[in-house]
Amino acid sequence: MSTLLVLNSSALGTASVSKQLIGDTVARLRAQNPGLKVVERDIGLNPIPHLTADSATAIRGGEPANDAQAQARTLSDTLIDELKAADIVVIGAPMYNFGIPSTLKAWFDYVLRAGVTFKYGDAGPEGLLKGKRAIVVESRGGLYSSGPAQPMDSQEPHLRTMLGFAGISDVTFVRAEKLGYGPEAREQSINAAQAELKLVA
Repeated sequence: MSTLLVLNSSALGTASVSKQLIGDTVARLRAQNPGLKVVERDIGLNPIPHLTADSATAIRGGEPANDAQAQARTLSDTLIDELKAADIVVIGAPMYNFGIPSTLKAWFDYVLRAGVTFKYGDAGPEGLLKGKRAIVVESRGGLYSSGPAQPMDSQEPHLRTMLGFAGISDVTFVRAEKLGYGPEAREQSINAAQAELKLVA
């Protein structure tokens, strides 16, 4: 039985385009594979805590020295277990101020752990979660995949780097762009992303 890990990171709830597209994709994957196990985390609605001195210490290794460190280690272990168990990871990633939501960055902060999801060797860092597939749905108010604003895109390169750092290199990015260009452009973009996701799924 395949396992799907779904991460939504939008702060907009039901008004979120990325969440809508993720929902359609998960429904399509479930229809194709009725036995699919789906684990969902809405980290936009229920954020992962940002790093503090205690959580950063706990994630870096060593025995927890207090309750806060123990809780951070437990959360990190849980998130990593979910990621390790997944065959496919589907991530909803809206663009906020040219990058990913801080809640999604916090999730990566807890799952990118030396000796657990990656390791350092003589040849440099090596991801330990190979063999997984990721589908990333990006929503953007402007156009950043091409044109003059492309250098301002700190969203997709960052996601590609962090997933690759964990060993996840089979990544498909589906973009819903120009959502802020008016109703017609918004509808066209969402429809194009839905069509692309049908092929991807």
